[in-house]
Amino acid sequence: MFRRVYLDNSATTPVDQEVVGAMLPFLTEKFGNASSIHFFGQEARAAVERARHQVAEIINARPTEIVFTSGGTEANNLAIRGLVEANEKYGKHIITSQIEHSAVKEVCQDLEKRGCEVTYLPVYEDGIVRIEDIKNAIREDTILISIMTANNEIGTIQPVEEIGKLVRAEKAGGKKIWFHTDAVQAIGKTEIDVEEIGCDMLSMSAHKLYAPKGVGALYVRRGVRLHAQNIGGRQERERRGGTESVPHIVAMGKACELAKNNLNETNERLKNLRDKFEQTIGENISDFEFNGDREKRLPHISNLSFRFVEGESLLINLDLQGVAVSTGSACSSGSLEPSPVIRALGKNDEMARGAIRFSFGKDNTAEDVEYVLEVLPKAIENLRKLSPIYSNKVLC
Repeated sequence: MFRRVYLDNSATTPVDQEVVGAMLPFLTEKFGNASSIHFFGQEARAAVERARHQVAEIINARPTEIVFTSGGTEANNLAIRGLVEANEKYGKHIITSQIEHSAVKEVCQDLEKRGCEVTYLPVYEDGIVRIEDIKNAIREDTILISIMTANNEIGTIQPVEEIGKLVRAEKAGGKKIWFHTDAVQAIGKTEIDVEEIGCDMLSMSAHKLYAPKGVGALYVRRGVRLHAQNIGGRQERERRGGTESVPHIVAMGKACELAKNNLNETNERLKNLRDKFEQTIGENISDFEFNGDREKRLPHISNLSFRFVEGESLLINLDLQGVAVSTGSACSSGSLEPSPVIRALGKNDEMARGAIRFSFGKDNTAEDVEYVLEVLPKAIENLRKLSPIYSNKVLC
């Protein structure tokens, strides 16, 4: 029987009903501007500050270290560009990885045009950065290391705590160097503690947490200087000008509270769904490979490359069967190039183009997985029949 199954939760998530309930009053009767000093404004201000506490709690930060933004992309821009512009006298060399989200990678590429130098570290076949490579890449003029907490396409978790220790050691030796991590995909999927990580900045986005699109946050450790990118207001302690979107901020706060309270239970269930999915695929489909390390990864992502199949064709075929998946980052959709993340693992163009990301969410059920496991092998078989290379392989 045909059914709709959404397995693209890494791209975005449906808004939780409790989150909707929390934000609705601030779309109607509680409409004040949080910068106004009268009752309506102070009611809105109190809601923003309550949300700031909720966001801070999920990463063990101080509320004053949370800067609300329009999303993860703005948070990354503020962190990287803001840090470099405010501290350029200490150096213009940045270290990042080959598998960063475009919201980090393209900021770095733009800064290269403005005189910065950027080192893009490899990740090898497991999709994980090596600490030794970071150590070897640090120079006298290195000002920033930006390595994501977990990859959005393959889910691999990076050694951010070790990177934090390395940066702290460099600082103890008198070096002016800072550490930023893009944790957009990791928040709510694994324990995040900014004190244990030791990062100076950390990016978040609400729509990966069952809250609306259009709001995010940047953790900025106390004492870190940033050059504001949104000029024209003194909101967010003069780090991000613009009238606060109170309903969205309230929604993000509630989503963080729910994610923190349900973290272990939700992730254990997602891991079980994913593992059952992968086990059954291994029993019913040939000629495929897992992408990235299968242990050091987030519990909700499964990324596989199917040989003799073009990923976009498989995505469309599954969509016609009611199943939503992705060939990579939603922010890179429309690109004709093979996924740079899969290529960074050492995979060839065929395997990179045949990669599909299945990302599970809290609303997915065992019945959803059973349905996908029913239609996926048939879709792959039908597409492979159209491949002359696969036909020759079968004949041989």
